[in-house]
Formats: sequence, structure tokens, C-alpha cells
Amino acid sequence: MSHGEIRDKFLKFFESRGHKIVPSSSLLPTDPSVLFTTAGMQQFKPYFLGEADPMKDFGGKRTASIQKSMRTSDIDEVGDESHLTFFEMLGHFSFGDYFKKETIEWTFQLLTEIFNISPDRISATVFAGDNKIPFDEESYNAWSQFLPTERIRKGPRKDNIWGPPGPEGPCGAANEVYVDDLEVATLVFMEYNCDKDKNLTPLSQKGVDVGWGLERIVMKSQDKDNVFETDLFDFIMRGFPDKLPVRTKRILADHLRGIPFLVADGLQPSNKEAGYILRRLLRRVIAFTYDENIGVDPVRVLELIVNEYKKIKDYKNLDFLSVEKTFRDEYDKFMKTLGPLRKEFEIKANEVKAKGEEFMPRVFVFGAHQSSGATIDILEDFARKEGTKINKEAFVEDNKHHQEISRAGAEKKFGGHGLLMDKGELKAGNEEELKKATRLHTATHLLHASLRKVLGNEVHQAGSDITPERLRFDFTFPRKMTLEEIKQVEDMVNEAVQKDYPVTKEEMSYEDAIKSGAMAFFKLKYPPRVNVYTIGDENHPFSRELCGGPHVSHTGEIGKIRITKEESVSGGRRIRATVD
Repeated sequence: MSHGEIRDKFLKFFESRGHKIVPSSSLLPTDPSVLFTTAGMQQFKPYFLGEADPMKDFGGKRTASIQKSMRTSDIDEVGDESHLTFFEMLGHFSFGDYFKKETIEWTFQLLTEIFNISPDRISATVFAGDNKIPFDEESYNAWSQFLPTERIRKGPRKDNIWGPPGPEGPCGAANEVYVDDLEVATLVFMEYNCDKDKNLTPLSQKGVDVGWGLERIVMKSQDKDNVFETDLFDFIMRGFPDKLPVRTKRILADHLRGIPFLVADGLQPSNKEAGYILRRLLRRVIAFTYDENIGVDPVRVLELIVNEYKKIKDYKNLDFLSVEKTFRDEYDKFMKTLGPLRKEFEIKANEVKAKGEEFMPRVFVFGAHQSSGATIDILEDFARKEGTKINKEAFVEDNKHHQEISRAGAEKKFGGHGLLMDKGELKAGNEEELKKATRLHTATHLLHASLRKVLGNEVHQAGSDITPERLRFDFTFPRKMTLEEIKQVEDMVNEAVQKDYPVTKEEMSYEDAIKSGAMAFFKLKYPPRVNVYTIGDENHPFSRELCGGPHVSHTGEIGKIRITKEESVSGGRRIRATVD
């Protein structure tokens, strides 16, 4: 069966069993706790919680949908046989109506009678039970009507308790359904509400949330070895030249397929949240295809994808012209970064070869990745073209170390800066160096505030890095600063130093901090209670930011600040500065 037939048969199967067919919701959810729609149940969350009436809205307590979804956690895994960023979920849902017995019976019927899967290829897991939720005996008994006991496994909490798609919401025991040991569906039986502290309370009504991975069931139904051989992808894959590595083809196919759906839902590339993910997908595609010798025209492939998916009722809003404009605009911006990066690689590679060495320096490689957003695949391609290599194991180690630092949390960071107070991660080697770094840290707050005063409120911090010798501050801004603007910012910062403003700290709730006008670093997830550092008068401050500290007590301790460089980085600008 084609993917179109599988879609139709799934919806008709559940429509004949009293389900209202509901259109896919946007990839950009109304739920602020999640970045994207990652599951079919998200649009139905109020019905599971009893906050909305399905009878009023759908004329019944049963719905079915085919939900477009996006998961950012799988971006680095794309390229193998099954991981995707954009995917679709076949789903059916019950709000206080049927429960486990009917769900399991329909799952087996759908697999065997509709998708033509042989029963001996099917297996399932149910929750084994723990001290919070008991063994799912009801599901086990229901599966026993269709499968031999050796193909009904008892699984642990991590696999067979489904949590909410966010910090809190409905949850419950789950069955995993497999075909040839590939999971194709998850049956979630909603019985509890999980709060942000992971406490469980019974829901006023039981619910069913079933999600089928469309790509996976199509793969099994079409008897393919991986999702990229199915008719969901083969029309895209055929457009790539044979000389491209298989992994590169798969990455391009996945990213190009997801881009039109994000644009159609109103998203544009940016340095923030969901927009940052779109930018990352676009730039990865651009980096793989910018060289005409590669033989891939991504705009033509995007048009092919839009035309194919517009045939599906839910996706009539796909518009190639808007997708093309978004792609070309981002291409122009990224090439300004990619060109200089390519030149840097050429220069460094010549130095490496002149020394008779084979590998590019690991510090240079990871620095290039951090400054430009270029992935390891792109950097490896650059190195290969220059006749050198990249130590991928070293890059993985550096990236893992960086991620561990990032996960350390806002309470251990200098407000989103690279310097950590944890002695194990400090770039400052002793107390004297820490004092110097602390002066520079407070200087970044003055710099941030001054940039906004000179250039406007479109300036936002995009990251920074502090050592005892210098500070590096990245910020969003669409153009190069003029020499006059750089001098204005430098003079304003030094004037704040000369006025010897007090630096005060106050602990408050995150919500109150934002209401007070404090600036936050968008890439960080802040705890409920935060520290707010104010520089200057409390009522009319020079600067107010959420930050983990430490800071000087008065700006006069900082010393004279000198801006040594203003330059372009991926998605914005960067300032380097020192203090005397």
C-alpha cells in the first residue's frame, strides 16, 4: 500500500468505529511548555484533563487524526535508518469512553486485517509495575487473546509509563507494539495527572492516546529496510546524485521535508527557540549543497516536496513561493558566514600540511563549530577538500563536555556565560584570575545594556564567553556596527564604570523578575527562583539582568574597558573586549 492508502484506511477504520476525524494541529503548539508539537495528543490535552468538552466540540468522546510532528532531540541522529526530525503520527483518542480491551483489539485488527501484517511478526510490552503504578494486568490479559505469552513482555517504567509532552499533564501505563522488533505504535492509557514535581493524582476520567509512527508502519507495510526507501522519501532520494554518501542523502531528505511545514505554520528562521531549529535545518542543507559540483538544487527539491504533500487534504496550505523566499533569504545570510569559514579552513589546513601533520587542531575545529553553527559533517567536508582530516572522536568528546557544561543549569552559570563557578569547570585557574574574570563578567552586563541603548531593543544576548584575559559577547543584530557606534558603546560603558554604580542582587520568582524588566538569556531554562542583578539606581537602573553571578560590588572595580573587535558570527555579531 502507498502511504496515501495507509492514511485513508486508518482514518476510515476509526471513523467506522465512531471517531470524529480532526485535522492536524500546527507544529507550533499553544502549550508554552513545549517547543513543537511532538505527539498527536497535544491538541487534545484539555479533553484528557476534563478542561474541555469533547461532546460539545466533536459531537462525541472519540477522535482520530494524522498529526504532523517535530522532535528536535533527534537532529544529530538523522542519517541512520529510522531517526527523523519531521514525522507524522496516526492517532486515535478516547476521552472517558473505551479503554484497554477495545484499544488492543483494534490495534491487532488494524495490523493484521488492514495493514496485512502477519500475526507472527507482532509483539507487545506492558508495564511490569512499581511502587507508584501497579502491573498492567488488564493490558496483559487483553493481548493474551491475540498473542502467545512469549511475545507479551513486561517492561520497566522508562519504557512503559508515558509521561506528558511537557513538564506536566496527563500520563499513564503504556503498551509498546512491535513489528519485527521495530516499535510501530504506543498505546497510552491515561489514568493520572502528573504535576511538575512528578506527583500523580487520578484523572476524573480515563483516556486513551494511541500514536502510530506513519513512517514506520509504511516501512513495514511496504517491506522496506528503512524509512528512506518508502514512497514517503524515495521521490526525494531519487533527486540526489549517486556520488553523495547515503547518510548525507538521508539528512538532506529529512531536513528538506520538514522545512516547508515549519514555514507553512508561520515560522521564520531566527536565533530564538523554534526559529533557531528552522535556521539550523536550513543552514545544514545549505552547507551540504552550496557547492554546485555537489549536483543538488535544494530549491527544486523543496518544490517537489511541496507539490507532493499539497495533494493531502490537511496540507493544502503549503506554499512553495514562501518556502523559496525563506530559503533564499537564509542562504544569503549564511553564505556571509560560510565563505569566511571556508577561507579559515584553507589557511589552517595549509599550516597543518606545512608541519607534515594530518589532522586539523581540535581546538580550531570545535571553535569553528561553535562560532558558525557548522556541523561536524560540514567541517569534515571542508577538511577533506583541503587534504586534511578531523579527529571525530576528539570532536565528540569536546561536544559532550560542552553539553555537560550547558546542562549545569542557570544556577551554576554566570547568567548564560561560559565561565562557571564550579571549580571543576572554571576557566579561571586561581582566585586572582577569578577576580579578573568577575570584573569582565560585570562588564558584559554594561556592554549588553549599552548596545541596546545605542543600537535599539532589537539587540539580544546570543551567548558569551569569559576568561581572565578577555570577554566575548554575541548578540543579535542584522548588520556591521559603524566605527562611531562602537565608540559610542565603549564610551557609554566606561562612563558607567566612572560613575561607580552599585551592583545589587535580589532573589525573586522568575515571573516577577521578567515583570521588573530584567533581561534574560533566551537559551537558558531558568529555575522558579532567580537572582536579579541591578546596576545603578533601583528605580532607573543602567542594567538589570537575570544572572547566577558573581559580580563586583561597584562598577568602579571593573577598570577601563576597551572593545578590541566587532565581527560577524552565525546569525548576528560578536564583540571582543578587555579591561585595563
